[in-house]
Amino acid sequence: MNTRGLLDQLLKSGQDLLQSKAGGAGQSGTQNKGAQGGLNDLLGKVGGGNLGGFLSGAGGGALAAGAMGLLLGNKSARKIGGKALTYGGLAALGVLAYKAYGNWQAYQGQAPQSEPQTVDRVPPAQVEQHSEAILRALVAAAKADGHVDANERQLIEGEFTRITGDQDLQQWLHIELNKPLDPAEVARSARTPEIAAEMYLASVMMVDEEHFMERAYLDELAKQLKLEPGFKQELENQVRQVQP
Repeated sequence: MNTRGLLDQLLKSGQDLLQSKAGGAGQSGTQNKGAQGGLNDLLGKVGGGNLGGFLSGAGGGALAAGAMGLLLGNKSARKIGGKALTYGGLAALGVLAYKAYGNWQAYQGQAPQSEPQTVDRVPPAQVEQHSEAILRALVAAAKADGHVDANERQLIEGEFTRITGDQDLQQWLHIELNKPLDPAEVARSARTPEIAAEMYLASVMMVDEEHFMERAYLDELAKQLKLEPGFKQELENQVRQVQP
């Protein structure tokens, strides 16, 4: 099962999706560019249920953007760290987690005991463990506001099927999408402190912190991940610093 490849596609397409959305923010709310409009109005197409025509014949990047758009939900208030993803997909989370560790240790006046083994710094054999945990956190965070209903789960699974032919991964995603939201269960995937940090970063990027349900989910997830309050704040600061 290759969660790394899918996660990298989703994160990179999320960057494009957000940049396109930001680029069209000052334009009229009704756009009819069709497929020629690229991703500029993809969120509107997701909300309007018009993904099929747009994505038929589209490339893998557009398909991944469609899946990310469905996970995000069609919300104008949605804010995630789009600029963070310019580091290069999955590696972005590792870079941000590494910076957060450095800042937190400096704030405490501590010399680092060892270099944090974030996803951008671990051997390839360990990247999959990080990736699976991060993807689980990403899918769970998408459900934090309750917008992923049975119909949307079906649409999301359809987009994942378009992206990857890995049947084991498709089955894994089906299970994750249909699970009840449980921060404690999500947190059990954090086998190292670095994975916990990366899972929390991915969750912060996905949710709208001003939404009370999503803020409550983040707080409970941080508790279950056993993140120290100061380090939790530093992780959130890293996302805010790179938001558009």
